Amino acid sequence: MVADIFRDATVGQFINYFSNGKILPHPEERPDFIIPAHFLPECETPPTVDESDVQKPKSERSTKEVAATVTETTSFSRENTLDEDIEMGTTDAAKKATDYDPHLVTWYSVDDSDNPKNWSSKKRAFVGFCVTWMTFTSYVGSAIYIATIPGIMEQFHVGLTYAELGLTLYVFAYGLGPMFLSPLQELPKLGRNTVYMCSMALYIIFQIPTFVAPNFQTILAFRFFTGFFCSPALATGGASMGDMYPVSELAMLLALWAEGVNAGPIVGPIIGGFAAQVKGWKWPFYELIWLSSFSFVFLMLCLPETYEPTILHRRAKRLRKLTGNQQLTSQGERDAKEQHLGLIFKDALLKPIILATEPVVLFCNIFIGLVYAIFYLWYEAFPLVFTDIYHFNLGESGMPFLGFLVNSILGFFIYIAYLKYHFQPRMMKAIATGKPSSPETLLELGLIASITIPLSLFWFGFTSRASIHWIVPIIGASFYLFGIFFNFQSVLIYISSAYPAYAASVLASNALFRSTAASVFPLFGRFFFQNLGLEGGSGLLAGISIVLMPVYYALMRWGHILRRRSKYASS
Repeated sequence: MVADIFRDATVGQFINYFSNGKILPHPEERPDFIIPAHFLPECETPPTVDESDVQKPKSERSTKEVAATVTETTSFSRENTLDEDIEMGTTDAAKKATDYDPHLVTWYSVDDSDNPKNWSSKKRAFVGFCVTWMTFTSYVGSAIYIATIPGIMEQFHVGLTYAELGLTLYVFAYGLGPMFLSPLQELPKLGRNTVYMCSMALYIIFQIPTFVAPNFQTILAFRFFTGFFCSPALATGGASMGDMYPVSELAMLLALWAEGVNAGPIVGPIIGGFAAQVKGWKWPFYELIWLSSFSFVFLMLCLPETYEPTILHRRAKRLRKLTGNQQLTSQGERDAKEQHLGLIFKDALLKPIILATEPVVLFCNIFIGLVYAIFYLWYEAFPLVFTDIYHFNLGESGMPFLGFLVNSILGFFIYIAYLKYHFQPRMMKAIATGKPSSPETLLELGLIASITIPLSLFWFGFTSRASIHWIVPIIGASFYLFGIFFNFQSVLIYISSAYPAYAASVLASNALFRSTAASVFPLFGRFFFQNLGLEGGSGLLAGISIVLMPVYYALMRWGHILRRRSKYASS
């Protein structure tokens, strides 16, 4: 397992390429590899079920195999959500002989060890950790900036609103970036890792000017670029999980990946606050570049490619070189010839905007956008409470965010229990009775969790006073994470299920909308709470959240009617 991970990671691919396949060889580059007869230029007859016609992986083998074509793609980054074709047995073999394409390169067998869905559970778990860590590293970069604001204001003589643009531009950019960078992952020649690693390298490089900048305008410009180039992990990390796991397990794995999404903005102010207090305002930037550099090296060594079309594209190249048969191609290569880059970017930019006008998508965007906007707004409320009222210093002012982290972890285990003991058994029963539930069922947990949003806002706003111990508003604020976590899971899986043919576009639309909202709110957060007071400001936000809850219920109750009237949604 370790050798395969290192071989398929970026550094291993370079070593393999420059050694001409002699070091870290793929199966097709080993001396004992048996070339499937139908791939040879002089033989174009359909393969038989004879086991000698296929090269069998030496690991994870079944007791009985046939030469079958297997193509399975499950990814939220692709417009086709699931295309599974497994042909086995004598009847299927006859059909296969009729439709057989001798030049199509696919998996060698149903348990081909190069297929990410056939990886061992330990390997998939490790790769899943790598993707989650990459997501965490990118999200840390947003909130770690908060600790630098007082020093930047003093160093460059700028006002609070102007100084907070460094947070705003970063958050907005990582919502905008996937519109341009994620489509590149759809190209079989590039795949996920090429985009991940190239963008992360630029992410690190563009951090350098933030702590050597001669003026604040330079910091703002490069905060935008760092946010832009950290975005692929934030947009398609879930898709990487989908490359490895079947749909039945994907909700649990996306919940685990979401822990990296939640932990980044929570941990950032904590590690940045103490560094800025002790060493100065530049040190949070130093911490960020150290963390991202370590992550870059780690991922270059340990993150293998998970995108099926890219894996098969590389296999086809090796087989063309080995057999001399230049007609061998993967399905991804054939599809890429029919599309040009301009069309891909046109779809990536226009479809999310068009689909955002759908009532279902519009409400989901507004609701999740508000949930995240309030979360980032709290970055301005916390100093008013814990610095001005409870007199925490700069380092200590980040510690209350630990309450969010605790409830984020607790929410993960509650969600897993909900899926395992309630949702999945109910779905299996519905399928068994021939009455499968609609996608709106996915919203029920989010609706229940929505109650914690106004509860948390009221609790925090009306207990933040010197006469009440500081732990009370921290506990109240921490309940907000239940609303974020459960709604994030419910809404994103729901819109992906409701618009399966346009899952990538609706998710891109949601990401752009929530990032834009989250980036704008901190700009007026301090003045919002200063003018309305902590009670008034929290009460207003809680009231808006309460008003949206009946709309949320209406969507869950009658969303199927809206989908039936849509030409994009699944009905």
